[in-house]
Amino acid sequence: MKKYVSWNVNGLRAVMNKGFCDFFREVEADAFCLQETKLQEGQLDLEFDGYKSYWDYAEKKGYSGTAIFTRHEPMSVRIGLPFEDHDTEGRSVCLEFDDHFLMTVYTPNSQNELQRLSYRMQWEDDFRTYAMSLAKEKPLVFCGDLNVAHEPIDLKNDRTNHHNAGFTDEERAKMSRLLASGFTDTFRYLYPEREAYSWWSYRMNARARDVGWRIDYFIVSDDLRDRIKDAVIYKDVTGSDHAPVGLLIDL
Repeated sequence: MKKYVSWNVNGLRAVMNKGFCDFFREVEADAFCLQETKLQEGQLDLEFDGYKSYWDYAEKKGYSGTAIFTRHEPMSVRIGLPFEDHDTEGRSVCLEFDDHFLMTVYTPNSQNELQRLSYRMQWEDDFRTYAMSLAKEKPLVFCGDLNVAHEPIDLKNDRTNHHNAGFTDEERAKMSRLLASGFTDTFRYLYPEREAYSWWSYRMNARARDVGWRIDYFIVSDDLRDRIKDAVIYKDVTGSDHAPVGLLIDL
């Protein structure tokens, strides 16, 4: 059995002062995946006993960034996506183990007024191609902030957010196509009717009122579907505008 945790920390140095290390130790994950570390190499010396870490840094300072802390030695490590257009923003780390891949990913945000939607569409196609190529080698588990609420149940105010970044028809269609390509949204598979969110705006007291979005995922190859034991949103863990999410899977 493996326990995996994923968290968009919205700045790792900032969350270090808000209980990050306590949660990391308490949750005792086999691997702990991060997004939006907002670090350059050498800016933070962070180690945990029994874990090795692997990082993808953005070229732009204070931007994006992903990492995985793992208790288990990977067979290989793949940093970034194998596409030149997406190789400067620190958006992916993939570890290969004996019987599966584990990948953390931070999907680009389409931004205000959908300024980056066209880039996001290309990212979606290229990421799907990459995920499918990995899954042909061995089963894939990937997690992270995918910056999309897939269905109306995945955000509090679906009508007022239609056409906003994260809930456009285009982004949702790309998510549907990804899942149709041989992947399962673990939380929705186990809890098809549960309203639960993983991100809340800092405005309007949104988190206290639970006016949120579910945009943080664990997704697995369909052939791992029957091995999913639980999918968790740690909504009471604060420190970021995102909650950590977790997966318990029989691997």
